[in-house]
Amino acid sequence: MTFSIVAWDPATGMTGVAVATKHLAVGALVPHAKAGVGAIATQAQTNPLLGIWGLQLLENHRAAESIFSPAAAETVLDTLLDQDSDRHQRQVHLVDYQGNAAAWTGEACEDWAGHRTFSQGSVAGNMLVGPEVLAAMAAAYQANLNQPLGERLLFALEAGDRAGGDKRGRQSAALYVMGQAVYPHLDLRVDHHDDPIAHLRLLYDEAHKDYYQSFRQTMPAQLSAPRPVDPRWLPKAV
Repeated sequence: MTFSIVAWDPATGMTGVAVATKHLAVGALVPHAKAGVGAIATQAQTNPLLGIWGLQLLENHRAAESIFSPAAAETVLDTLLDQDSDRHQRQVHLVDYQGNAAAWTGEACEDWAGHRTFSQGSVAGNMLVGPEVLAAMAAAYQANLNQPLGERLLFALEAGDRAGGDKRGRQSAALYVMGQAVYPHLDLRVDHHDDPIAHLRLLYDEAHKDYYQSFRQTMPAQLSAPRPVDPRWLPKAV
């Protein structure tokens, strides 16, 4: 009941997810991403733990990486599926911190369901009108590699919608992009709307107006190291 794209940008190290569905608040559970780690979308019989655990596994993999390590995306996906007894109802795809992509579509996902990976990204969907949705998404993303990552993800979502998208209709959409900070570069959601992707485009354009960009530029990427706590402020034992 969902179509999505995950991608990593080698020029900036940014990573993100764009997703749309005929269901409420898709941005709350499907997209997961972390700066310097990767991006994951979990859909069909959605299991947000796959996104949460998947990012932890990707981060652990990066910390332990050597020149002999296999691609993190495939390794992490195999681990997640091995631990999920309902994997045949799941659809999950991800991209790691080196642009490796991996994807899974369980055989119990409702037709049309499938995925396709490409260099530095992946598209996947279920309950779609057909495979043309994913083909259009991948083509739109790859035709705009000179654009910022958020723009490319949104182009892909719009192309999937024009190709037919979710065969049940439209309801919600989201765009989630991580830069180098620990908080999102973009976190835009349309939770309930007759034309959510068009409304998501309005939000994206608004987020790139001068007043909002100026505000964002005042925000630090990270805080200074926290000061030690003054023992006088610690609670006293009773």
